[in-house]
Parts: sequence; C-alpha cells; structure tokens
Amino acid sequence: MTHLQAPAAAPASPLVPPEGLAVLDGLPGPAPHTGAELAALLGLVGDARPRVRAVALGHSRDAASRAAAEDFAEAWHASGGTVAALVDWPERGASWLRAARRLTSPAPDAWVVAAAPAGWAQLARRLRHGTPWDPARTYGFAALGDARVVAAAGAETLQGLRGATPDGRTWQVDREWVTTAAPGGGGAR
Repeated sequence: MTHLQAPAAAPASPLVPPEGLAVLDGLPGPAPHTGAELAALLGLVGDARPRVRAVALGHSRDAASRAAAEDFAEAWHASGGTVAALVDWPERGASWLRAARRLTSPAPDAWVVAAAPAGWAQLARRLRHGTPWDPARTYGFAALGDARVVAAAGAETLQGLRGATPDGRTWQVDREWVTTAAPGGGGAR
C-alpha cells in the first residue's frame, strides 16, 4: 500500500494580485498635504506610547509624497526627534524587498509614510510578509486612509495603521474599516 501525499503548497506571494490592484483604479494620487494634516500627524506620532524618538520615513516618488516626507522630517527634527531612515520606492516594482529592508533595518520606534496607494499597498504587503514591521506603529498621510487601500493590501496587512486627513482629523484601520475621528480625538465618524 502506498501513501500519497499532497504536494506542499507554494508560499503565498506578498505581491498584491492584479484584481486587488484593480480596486485602486480611479483612486486619486496623493494631494499636497495641508498644515492641519501635518500637525495632526505630528501629534499622533508625538503622543504615541511607548514614546517615539526615531522614525523611519518612507515615501513614493511623486512630488506630493516627497514634499510631505520632507516637511515631516523637518518638523520631526525640530521637535527633537530623529529620522533613522528616509526611503523612497517606485509606484511599480518587482518585489519592493529592498525598500522594505531599508525601512525596517534601523529598527525605528515607528514608521511614517507618505505614498501613492498602489505602491504603498504593494510595499505594505512586502513589509508584512518579510520584515518585523508593525502596522500599528505606522502613521500615514491622507492618501493612505482609504478603505480601498485596505482592500488592496488586505485588512490583516494594515491592521492598526493610522494617520491624518487634510482637515486635521485622524483615521485608523480596524479590520477592513477606516474610521475617522475629529481633531483632538472626539468620536468616530
């Protein structure tokens, strides 16, 4: 009698499948950040517990994301914080492994991201599948606070990610939902 064994399953790819990226079709790219958005984001990171001193700052290569990252870095330095890494990535790439490793290798206290949705969804999956990255210690600018980004990357990939909206409200990923709160933490909307 022979025993037949099922072939081992191939490891799931960390890349977002094409049908996942299709969810992002028509989603606008990052808009220039506002002062209220930057202030809310600095408040979120500054109020985090345990205390955040060093951040790894990542951004996609579009002008709005680059400017947001530069302005965050300047304000974070002015508040006494450190930027442990500044990493950019393309909107389309083969695996995003290099960017993921560069973001996590300095072992920062937190991550701050300014990015276009499709590239971020891909990078977030790579981060989640191959590094010690924690979305609950990650903060993003407004373009990332959209349920379609969560759908593309997978809710488990972004659970706990939070950020700021252009008008100074904050948002957080909770399962497949993105909830927002008024400035100062007043109730969800």
